[in-house]
Amino acid sequence: MLSRRSVRVKVMQLLYTQDRDDSISEKELVSAYSDFIEKSYELFLFSLYVLQEICACSKEDMIKRQSKHLPSDYDKSFTDKIYSNEIIAGIHGNGYLQKLFERKGFANFINADYISKIYDEFAKTDDYKAYIQSDADREATLDLLLEMYRFCRQNEYYNEILEDAFYNWLDDKSLIVGSVKKYLKAMPSDNKKMVEEFIPDDETVKEFGYELLNKSLDKREDHMNFIIPVLENWDHERLAIVDTILLRLAICEMLEFPTIPGKVTLNEYVELAKQYSTAKSKEFINGILDKLMKDLESSGKLNKAGRGLSD
Repeated sequence: MLSRRSVRVKVMQLLYTQDRDDSISEKELVSAYSDFIEKSYELFLFSLYVLQEICACSKEDMIKRQSKHLPSDYDKSFTDKIYSNEIIAGIHGNGYLQKLFERKGFANFINADYISKIYDEFAKTDDYKAYIQSDADREATLDLLLEMYRFCRQNEYYNEILEDAFYNWLDDKSLIVGSVKKYLKAMPSDNKKMVEEFIPDDETVKEFGYELLNKSLDKREDHMNFIIPVLENWDHERLAIVDTILLRLAICEMLEFPTIPGKVTLNEYVELAKQYSTAKSKEFINGILDKLMKDLESSGKLNKAGRGLSD
């Protein structure tokens, strides 16, 4: 579920935190990294739970419509199929998954009024009304659920629920969205423990993530000795903190991770600079890393294997 880019972001954030508070030990940073991994998976589970609860509102909606004194044709045709369909039933009918939700106390993390408001707003859309009035098959239901999920991500109540429950929502949003979509597309499934397939893999989390964090900490001075000469007229102590950290992480990858192509590393950290640092950082990071990579290549220190690998 986690990508190397998300791991890079988290390691960058942890190094920034330590720079701001040098009382934070390396052991505490590693513990914080472990918490990040756990929270990312929990956020994925919580996203499924929230989607289930929004769909469940259709049950009460159906009861209200059927109890009207003068129901409209739409009221008469209304069902709770956005909840009772085989895809969402694969969530609320999955005992293993429901126990996970209960164990993690997700019911305490949501605002029931917000859930109702999200449903009510989506229920007014033409897409939902057309779905209710159609003989929807699985594909039509999947399309509607994906549209609902897109609608949710643009909804202030939904984002407030996610942000209040999980501090990592904004950073992990793209990963969680992709994972939820993948899960919905795989439903229904006889595999009750399919969610475990979304647990972050050891290769990304440990072989890359933990190593990147530990080596960037253990070899900080060595890595800075490569960076400082390349800065030329730049005073490294006056650089933006994030830029310095990005350079440290990039040189760490170039030197310590032989299976990651140097060009991939350069492109990744240029993108992170664009997203997390100053307006001019993208060009600065690109120029410094390009020169660093050429220097390492000419000195024979950029020993890369599997250069054709993508990241």
